[in-house]
Amino acid sequence: MLGPENWRKAGAGAGTGAGAERPAGTAMNEDMQPRSGKPDRPSTGESADKSTRKPAEPAARREPRDRREPAHDTNHPVVAGYDGSTSSRHALAYAAGMARRLGRPLLLVYVVPGICCEPLTGQVIGATRDDAETARWLLAELDQVFDRAGLAVSVLTRRGNPARELAAAADESSADALVVGAPEHAWHHVAGSVPGWLARHAHCPVIVVP
Repeated sequence: MLGPENWRKAGAGAGTGAGAERPAGTAMNEDMQPRSGKPDRPSTGESADKSTRKPAEPAARREPRDRREPAHDTNHPVVAGYDGSTSSRHALAYAAGMARRLGRPLLLVYVVPGICCEPLTGQVIGATRDDAETARWLLAELDQVFDRAGLAVSVLTRRGNPARELAAAADESSADALVVGAPEHAWHHVAGSVPGWLARHAHCPVIVVP
């Protein structure tokens, strides 16, 4: 039999041996301890998904459409009918000033009748100038009544009935206005005048200058 001292040694060896069990309280305390260090990392699949996912691109901004202003049309001229009379010279000066104010070119139209007779004298009148000479004459007449510097001026010579040819020239050029001189002879008011016919048949505003 073992003595009391041997019993104490045997008990001490059993408590410190490899097979000694931990008290239940000690194991529970270890499980309840908070984990230290970095937080749990996501799984490998979730991490790869986040690394390959591109940030959402902002929606493409729609630029407003260009609001194009209607082009300022400078091709529609102011037409001046000229026949050499005093009133047509006044009309020429007025038409040139109007074209400059509106920013339009000036179209100077001279209608040459084929063969006609002077109503009062019966004298036969025919066309004696060619187009180049007529153009030089018309521009010289314009220079006497208006300073055409910076003004686009073109000259057109037509043959036929003055009223109809002036109306045709205004239509073909899409004229903004047609300016003519008032009739100077009383018989025009009886037999009909070019301004009166144009006022009834022209397709653009007709301005009669005395």
